[in-house]
This record gives sequence, C-alpha cells and structure tokens, in this order.
Amino acid sequence: MLNVAQPTVARRIDVLENELGLTLFERDTRGFKPTESARKIVPFAEAIEKAASEFSKKANELTEIRPIRVTAYSGNFSPRVTEIFSEYSALNPDIAFEFLPSVKVLDLEGGEADIALRITSKEPQQNLICRKISTARWSLYGSRGYAEKHGLPASCERLSDHQFVTFKRRDVPAALHEWLICHVAQDDIVMSFSEIDLMHAAIKSGHGLGLMNDKLAEMDDTLIRCFGPIEDLSRQHLMLIAPEAYRRPEVKAFVKFFAPRYAAVFK
Repeated sequence: MLNVAQPTVARRIDVLENELGLTLFERDTRGFKPTESARKIVPFAEAIEKAASEFSKKANELTEIRPIRVTAYSGNFSPRVTEIFSEYSALNPDIAFEFLPSVKVLDLEGGEADIALRITSKEPQQNLICRKISTARWSLYGSRGYAEKHGLPASCERLSDHQFVTFKRRDVPAALHEWLICHVAQDDIVMSFSEIDLMHAAIKSGHGLGLMNDKLAEMDDTLIRCFGPIEDLSRQHLMLIAPEAYRRPEVKAFVKFFAPRYAAVFK
C-alpha cells in the first residue's frame, strides 16, 4: 500500500476540487468526510482507475519482449533448421523462443502460436502474413531390411503383394492415408498410427512401406525411395505469422532473418 503524507493528500484534493468545481470532502478537526457529490462520483472514479490500470498493463504487454512461439511438425526442427535458431539467438541473446511441435494445426489468430511452419493444400487465412518456403513432395519409401526380404515396387501398378503402414488421426488432414487406400488393398495395410513419428519408425523397422516427405526421408540413409514424388500429394510449404505477433518488432526482425535461410534448407 502506498503511504502519502497528509499535507500532500490535502493539496491533491484541493487541486481536484478546483478542477471539478465540486466540494468532495468536508473538513473538520477529525479529518475529511466525503460529501454527497463525492459519493456519487466514486463509481466513475473507480472505473477510471480500472481502465488506467488495464491500459498500463496492456502497454507493458505490448512493449515487453516475450518468447516467440513457433509451431511445426517436430521433423521441421531438424539440425539444419535449429542451427538457424541458434545463429539468431547468438546475435540476439535477449530474444527467447518457445517451440510447439505438433501435427495439429494451431490457431494463430486465436493466439495459440505466433509463427507456424505449415504444409497445406489449402490457401491460408487472408489475415495471416504468409511466406512461401517451398513445394513439399511425398514418395513411397521402405527400409533396406524390407527391400532385402520383399523387394520394392517401382510404380503404383506394382503395389500388390506388399505390406503398408499409414498415418491417420481426426485433427489432421488424411490426404496420405486416402491416397494409400485408393491404391492398395485394405488387408495390405498392416499398421495404422495416430502419431506420424511412430509410422516413420515402423517404416524404418521394416514392418511395411509408407509415404514420407522427401526432404525428411533424404536425411535417413536407411530408407530407400520406391518411386515418386507423387504429384497428387504435393503441397505448399508455408511460413505463416499471426498479424498481432507481426506487429512486435522482435517478431518482424526474426521473420526477416529466418525466412530466407529456412527456405534455403529446402532448395
């Protein structure tokens, strides 16, 4: 609680009464007693105090440097990409990052994240700031162990007599799964996962063939591409920024630094 000397309080009351043209307190030897006019304007004074407090709080939030929250599928945070974050952090040690790895599409406009590295077939929401990174492509892959036992199909017409694993969950577009069920028999899909990393692990373990992003798969020399890329599965690879976040100078500066370097990883 703030302690203010009584003479200072009295002077401030005098100034306020002169400004308002009202007598707010009756003075006597026992101190100050609020007048009827004072009691009537108390709710308005409290409203002004609350508004001023909220104004100050919001101003502090807007000027405070907060972590930049970045969401993407965990595979996007590869060593080459994390090097870009590390380089930026070395140049700007006062800037912190919060990483939100997820295949689920987070709501940027709703404040769930500041920046999204996203692969999508849909046009982004008009209010979002958008940087196109690349065209993402998928192919059918198998492990070296699977190839030694069963061989690998060279085209869509040679998928029979092979086993497949797939990825499917309700909150993620099912384009990869739908392509697979259109080209292979249901009984040939031996495993289905709700976590994409588990599907990748199953492919690498030789349990079956599966669809993988070419850039992600090329980093693993235990995988062999059967055929592809499959053009029907090509998607836009975008960097999306929430408009409110982009108004923050530190976010705008980071985007300018990060976007071209991130795009270079996928060339």
